[in-house]
Amino acid sequence: MDQVFVIVNRLSESFLLNCRLFALTLLFSLPLGLLISFGSMSRFYPLRWLMRTLVWVVRGSPLMLQLMIIFYGPGLLSLSYTWPAGDTGRFVAATVAFVINYACYFSEIFRGGIESIPRGQYEAGLVLGMTKSQIFFKVTLLQVIKRILPPVGNEVITLVKDTSLARIIANKEIIMMAGEYSSKGLIWPLFATGIYFLVFVGVLTIMLDWLEKKLGYFRT
Repeated sequence: MDQVFVIVNRLSESFLLNCRLFALTLLFSLPLGLLISFGSMSRFYPLRWLMRTLVWVVRGSPLMLQLMIIFYGPGLLSLSYTWPAGDTGRFVAATVAFVINYACYFSEIFRGGIESIPRGQYEAGLVLGMTKSQIFFKVTLLQVIKRILPPVGNEVITLVKDTSLARIIANKEIIMMAGEYSSKGLIWPLFATGIYFLVFVGVLTIMLDWLEKKLGYFRT
């Protein structure tokens, strides 16, 4: 019985890495995704081409491959900068890879939401004397948030499960930890990891449903 408590404790500690990676990815990828979406809609052709090419490359290649390129790339290219040594470097590299990947996915969701707002609302705002920034933040953005919440929620839930890919560059997240026990003949810790993810996703689903209902007054 003592062994069970020890294993559960170690799995819980490892899952904290998944949670940290999840939180940092959301914190940085959402605003970065908004900036990329602005670049994708820019009237300045080189910037629009650059942002859309970045999105195409990131969305068209596996996240696992991106993790390896970002972590091992500086060393393979003999660059002067390399990631910090040890667990810190692996975690920072994983965070950078996840932020870039999810920012590109979020950017397309943002772009679709912004472009779905009728042009007439923008023109009406100009007639009323509002500035472009006032129109965006006080008229457009509120409606965009309501429209993009379901697809963003989908990506957020996918992110929870994708954090397990961090093990590809030896981040000791929960599935990697469970794998160490399975190699010793203990299979149940590997299946137990599913409970952690199911509970986390369940809580997120409840929160997202609540938020969607709170935004229900934006009926279109």
